[in-house]
Amino acid sequence: MAKLTKEDLKKIKDKVLAKSALKEEGPRARVTVHMGTCGIASGAKEVMSALMAEIADAGIRDVAVTTSGCMGMCSREPLVTVECLGREPIKYERMDAAKMKRVFQEHVLKGEIQTPFALARGEESSE
Repeated sequence: MAKLTKEDLKKIKDKVLAKSALKEEGPRARVTVHMGTCGIASGAKEVMSALMAEIADAGIRDVAVTTSGCMGMCSREPLVTVECLGREPIKYERMDAAKMKRVFQEHVLKGEIQTPFALARGEESSE
């Protein structure tokens, strides 16, 4: 089997990013609850439960929910990333059920970033 080159890996990355990107015909938002061991120990399961309850209560079907592992910022867990169509992602820190409810109601549904909990905006650079 041939070794993968840097160009091969870039093509794979670009294909995955294109496939997972928010599109007009798909979900209008994606919420990622970071559930590495540190996140779970800090309350990420409760944050996820609160998010799922809010989505169910609102009857929303165009918001994707995903999980990821540790982001390497254990002291700021639980972390949540909100991506809305046409806007840069926002990472929220030290989340709990009440903060998740507020972020869902205000940011996901109304587009208003909740700056008291915001850690960062934008994508991580992989280069």
